[in-house]
Formats: sequence, C-alpha cells, structure tokens
Amino acid sequence: MSPDFYARHADLLQQAVEHAAARGYWTPYPETPSTSVYGAEAPQQGEAAFHALLGNPFPLEGHPTAGTVPAAEFSPYGFPLDVSYPYLAPDTAVATAKAAAAQWRAASPDTRAGVAAEILARLNAASFEIAHAVQHTTGQPFVMAFQAGGPHAQDRGLEAVAYAWYEQKRHPATARWSKPQRRGGPLAMDKTFTPVGRGVAVLIACNTFPTWNGYPGLFASLVTGNPVIVKPHRRAVLPLAITVRIAREVLAEAGFDPDVVLLAAQRPGERTATTLATHPDVRIVDFTGSSEFGDWLETNARQAAVHTEKAGLNTVLVDSTDDYAGLLRNLAFSLALYSGQMCTTPQNILVPREGFTTDQGLRTADEFATDLGTALDKLLGDPARAAGTLGAIVNEGVLNRLEEAATVLTGRIAHPSRELTHPEHPDAVVRTPLVARIDARADEKLYTSEWFGPVSFVIGTDSTAHGLRLLHETVRRYGALTASVYTTGDDVLESARETALDAGVHLSENLTGAVFVNQSAAFSDFHGTAANPAANAALTDPAFVTGRFSVVQSRRHAPEEESSGLMPRSS
Repeated sequence: MSPDFYARHADLLQQAVEHAAARGYWTPYPETPSTSVYGAEAPQQGEAAFHALLGNPFPLEGHPTAGTVPAAEFSPYGFPLDVSYPYLAPDTAVATAKAAAAQWRAASPDTRAGVAAEILARLNAASFEIAHAVQHTTGQPFVMAFQAGGPHAQDRGLEAVAYAWYEQKRHPATARWSKPQRRGGPLAMDKTFTPVGRGVAVLIACNTFPTWNGYPGLFASLVTGNPVIVKPHRRAVLPLAITVRIAREVLAEAGFDPDVVLLAAQRPGERTATTLATHPDVRIVDFTGSSEFGDWLETNARQAAVHTEKAGLNTVLVDSTDDYAGLLRNLAFSLALYSGQMCTTPQNILVPREGFTTDQGLRTADEFATDLGTALDKLLGDPARAAGTLGAIVNEGVLNRLEEAATVLTGRIAHPSRELTHPEHPDAVVRTPLVARIDARADEKLYTSEWFGPVSFVIGTDSTAHGLRLLHETVRRYGALTASVYTTGDDVLESARETALDAGVHLSENLTGAVFVNQSAAFSDFHGTAANPAANAALTDPAFVTGRFSVVQSRRHAPEEESSGLMPRSS
C-alpha cells in the first residue's frame, strides 16, 4: 500500500496556509546548520554525499535518457565538479511528461500537496548535501548556501504548496443546485468541480539561486496537477539534479509515475530553454534570469502562462538619519553579501549632492561615498569573515562587468574593488565591492544600466525631491525588486511610500539593524510585485498559482426521488 503522505503532513499544510495569511514569522525548516538541529552526523554525511557525486555520472535511477550531458560545472572556488547527467531531448522530455500527467492530474489536491510536502521533508533532510552543491555551483559562502539553498528555499517551496493547495480547495468538490419553480418542485442539479492542471510545466532555473528561485514554480506546478521539466542553468545543474532525484523517489513511493518530474540538462551549444519554452505542448514556464531572455519569453512563449523574475535597478534613497553608523553598517553588508550577486542587492544610492543631516553632522554625497567605503573595509578587513560574506564570483560575466566598471569609472571610484585570497580555497575568485561616486544629471546612462555583481553607485542628486523622482522614473522604466529609504522626516517617509506604491516596488524603511534590504522571508515578505518590469509574478501570492489550473465542472440532473418536479412541465 502506498504511504498516505497527506495524512502525514496535513497539520503542516494547514499551518502553512494559516501563516501565509497571517504574514508573521514562521518556518518549519530550521536555518541553522547545527548538529543539535539536524543530528550529529548530518554535516559529515552531507559533505560525503556531495563528494561521492563528483567525478561520476549523476545517479538518477529510472530517468529516461538518450545519452549523456558531459560534465561542465566548475566550482567558483576553483575546481571542476566533473559530474555528467542523463540527456533528454526537449521533444522527448515534453512527450514523456505528457505521458506521465494523467494519473497525477487525476489525484486530489490533498494527495498532491501531501506528496509535495514529503518531497520538501526529504529535501530538508538532505540540506547539507544540497548546501555543498549550491556552494560549489553558485559561489555562495557555505552558511548562505545552506540557508538560502536549503531551508529558505524549502520555505519558499512550502509557501507555494500552501497557496496552490488552498486555492484549489476554495470551491467545494460537489454541490447541489436547486432552483425554485412557480409550479411544481424545484429544478435540481448535482455538480462537481475539479481543478485541472494546464499541462506540462518547464522550470528554467538560474545560476545564482537555483533552489530558492526554482522551488516556488516547481511546487506550485506540481500541486496544481502539472508535470514539471526542470531545466537547470548549465553552470548549476547539481542542486536541481539532487532535487529531481528526491522528487522522483517520493513520487514512485506514492504510486505515481516518477516521470512527473524530469531533468533536462542541456548539451553544449543547444538552446534547450528556448525550445522547451515555445513547445506547443508546454503550458507553464517559470524563469529567473536576465531581463533580455525574460522579455523574450514573455513575448514568444505565447502558448504558456509565463512567470518571470528578471532584473532591475534596486535603489536606496538617503534623506536623513539618526543612526549614521547603523546605516553604513547595514548598507555595507547589503552590498557585500554574496559579492552583490543577488537580484535584490542595491545598485543605485541616491544622496543629496550638497549633503544630508545625520546624528554625526551634515554629510555630503562625496563624504558619504568615502564613509561607505570605510564601512566596507571594516566589514571585510578580516579574511575569514570576508570570505564568509563575499563568497566567490559566480562566473566570468560578473568578473568582466566588474573589470569594465573599473575602467569606465576611472577617477570616480570611491571604493575600488580588491582581490582577496580565500583562506580555504586559494583558487577562488573573490572580489570586494566597487563603489563609484557619480552624478544624477551627468551619468544617467551609467546608472540606468544594470551592473549585476559587486558594483554600486552613490549618485549625487539636487535634493531629496529630485531623488524621489529618479526612484519613481527608473523603477517604472527599468524595474526593481527592492527599494529602500533613510529619513527622519515623516513627510519624506510618506512621500517615499507613495512613490514605491505608484512605482510598484517593495520598500524597506530605515534599516540599520540585522535585517537587510536584499533578504526576503517566506510566509511574510513578498518577492517581486509583478507591478514593474523586474518581474511579472510575485513569490508567492494567489496569482502565482491560480493560472496553473482551471476548475472544470460537470453537472447532471439530481435523482428524481430527491427532487420532485425536476423537469419543467410542458406548456
């Protein structure tokens, strides 16, 4: 007999729905990589499991294959992973997923949610293995890789499960419709309402946060009854291959075809993502990555419901502060965390050119840029601490962009990027943030381009009002996932809130403590708004799940013995 995963996880699912509605703090997956939480042997077992994968074909039992995807992943910490993967051509992947869909679609929302919750439970148990896989494909520091790649990603997955499960149960499964008649008994109909998935889903994952950004779409599609083809970034296959392996194991144990979840690693030179996304039988696409490809998907994958998280110009507005030291510490950490390789990292820092008031006196834009550089040096002065914050540069594109910035901004760099040696991985490419001091009126072309990575601008403005206009204009035109304001004035704070609402961007206010603008908590913070060009979906709200299924009804006359005068009398 197949295990009843819904019964096992029903309480968890109900809690997840309640906490998603309440928007407070909650997590079932502890974020601390501690032996007291995960067990004395968990760290060693997870690391050993990761190392056992290196240099070998990835073990994906029963997965359909038509050859091999050669090893291509190289750790940003300086060594090849040398893992190969089963190859599945896009057309074959879609046909295989379609063939596996019927039984999964026929299962109830409860059953599908239970299976998804069990997958997440086993992913949580594998958090140390996944953490090493995330670290050595993305360049994240280990603790960040554990948290963001493991429990925080699992939180986002469970949040999507909760929304998908709840929205499918919003309407009753059956209903009796009874309409009174002027003569005789009422008209009566028995009706059923069945949520039906749209069809094959494709998850196109990113290089930097393959699980955190990937799990919402994966689990939202699964719980709404859709098979999922997971297409990893070619540099970050391993974390999602582990995820697919675990998902397939749970599906098989639950009595379903494991091909409900497939891996579609791409061979060199192939354009697997574009082929899958525009396949006529693919009905859902989830994508995280560049604006260029996200825009292309939104335009060309017309047969599918497309959910994109792209890029934008994350902006900080500085007007005044009563905790200047706290502002600098908070902002320095936000710029340095994972070397700025987060879609939420601030890029544009708008500061009145002639200065702003602080508890330490007036600071001009020039002085602020210098002080921010000093705060970065203090934060990153110890090599071990710096390595645990910066991680490694994920790919040559980020490194090339940083080098280009150093050339283009010659003479205007307030804090140059420095090369550091990682204490544990001497071959890692580690760089500190570059901060440039530019002007709002003279340098528009610079700050209206995205410089993904450790590049930020302190932009001198005419005034706070000028900065608010720039915040609104750049977000509306180019998009942003985060915005932040520092002010002691209630009138400025209200103006910033109104600006953020109209521009459609999430706003953080006066962050000086241990919460940072580029961090986002599941069950409380929404990630993306779908209200500006940086994303057309939010993680996670009802709209993220409802387009993945339709409610299909059937109806019939109620039994006559239960409904006298069922049919209208002839005239």
